[in-house]
Amino acid sequence: MKLLKQVHKGKQPRPRRLMLYGVHGVGKSSMAAMAPRPIFIQTEDGLGDIECEKFPLARTYADVLAALSELYAEEHEYRTVVVDSLDWLERLIWAEVCRKRGVENIEDFGYARGYSFALGQWREVLEGLDALRNERGMTVILIAHARIERFENPETESYDRYVPRLHKLASALVQEWCDDVLFATYRVHTRKVDESFGRAKHRGIGSGQRIVRTSERPAHVAKNRLNLPDEFPLDWRIYEAFARGDIEAAHRLIAEYGNTDRKTA
Repeated sequence: MKLLKQVHKGKQPRPRRLMLYGVHGVGKSSMAAMAPRPIFIQTEDGLGDIECEKFPLARTYADVLAALSELYAEEHEYRTVVVDSLDWLERLIWAEVCRKRGVENIEDFGYARGYSFALGQWREVLEGLDALRNERGMTVILIAHARIERFENPETESYDRYVPRLHKLASALVQEWCDDVLFATYRVHTRKVDESFGRAKHRGIGSGQRIVRTSERPAHVAKNRLNLPDEFPLDWRIYEAFARGDIEAAHRLIAEYGNTDRKTA
């Protein structure tokens, strides 16, 4: 009976937990810097050209935990925490696992055991981020680079796809934890340039337009819980408008990008 009194009804919006991964130099950190009052926990030294507030470069796993702890315990006006980047955080986690267990390399544990041990540190980080989200009302943005993996699909021939540049165990854990996983890339199309010996040759043509893809496709992993369109321009304002349910504003911003493209074409 007590549980029935605790039943909640309707939507209860909470700060988002977002992973933004993508190709090198596409503007992932720049998009995160557009979020409300962001503070960066930097695990790689790549924010020098971006106007943002950041902790000193984290050189150990303990440095990352200290930043999370301070954001939780101290008074501040930050509304978004950005971890930049997950793949460099993973190196710190591996170093911590090796230090605690007295080995030199994560591979020294034997097949996959070291990566399994590392999940304990990953969960500790995610618990800290959850505390910031749930008790301090902070949005969480996790930045990661992309890599190409060979995907063994049981229903088709194998094919290549983009995934976050993390070990598969950590990647699965973090993706499950996040509300949204977005893939940032450039819009590209192909053009046939030659056909000889019965085989066509194509050339990739890029417009330079930066986009995020929001739903899983054969070429990349992604997900969202906001019923987002399959892709939209790489702009935090658009994502934020969708997140707060202002669909009209989101589409107005998307249309502005379309108008710019037509003017420069």
